[in-house]
Amino acid sequence: MNPTAAAPGGTDLLLWVVLPYTCLAVFAVGHVWRYRQDQFGWTSRTTQLLEHRWLRWGSPLFHLGAFAVIAGHVVGLAVPASWTEAAGVGEHAYHTTAVVLGSVAGVAMVSGLGMLCARRLLARRIRRTTDRSDKVLFPLLSATVLLGITATAAHNVFGGGYDYRSTVSVWFRGVFALHPQPEAIAGAPLLFRLHALSACLLFAAWPFTRLVHVWSAPVGYLTRPYLVYRRRATTPAPALGGAATGSRTGRAA
Repeated sequence: MNPTAAAPGGTDLLLWVVLPYTCLAVFAVGHVWRYRQDQFGWTSRTTQLLEHRWLRWGSPLFHLGAFAVIAGHVVGLAVPASWTEAAGVGEHAYHTTAVVLGSVAGVAMVSGLGMLCARRLLARRIRRTTDRSDKVLFPLLSATVLLGITATAAHNVFGGGYDYRSTVSVWFRGVFALHPQPEAIAGAPLLFRLHALSACLLFAAWPFTRLVHVWSAPVGYLTRPYLVYRRRATTPAPALGGAATGSRTGRAA
């Protein structure tokens, strides 16, 4: 901790210490409760049979973009800058790569999410399957994604650049190390702080929405042996005309 940094106020402690730990507790306990109370509902509740044209493009774009964005967040937030520098990746090279790859992943994720949201709003049959948890999840997920994209674009694409690894990343690692440093993020730009707060709320809502299907992804299908299908031989039925002729022949005999 920087000894010259000002002591965090009550609001900073509430936003950057109390709220994150509360959301993480709800995330952990909520998953246990959901699994025990609604194990058969541990799915994404697919609506592919109701509409598949928008889903065919929106779902892959969203999921592939989300995987790339999550990987970028893991490197940017969990890995200290000293580690990447020790690996031979300079600060300029890191930020250039992060901005380019992050922008591509973000555009893919936003495009896919936009298709999925539009599909759910415009398709009547899909809209009728939307439950209360979806009405919370989709706006919250959209806000989190758009705030992250906007923060990156405003500060690191069109702006002068902002090193979030010296502020937001320090706070993030401190939360999981049980040594929170709210003063590290309190001075970050507003968009980055709003993005972090919406992400905390998203983690709190996670166990009670369709996001739980992430933990039951069919990874085992990648290594499962092929299924062998055998066609059962059947005896062809006699022709109707032949059966009738045989019957008449029998009576004549």
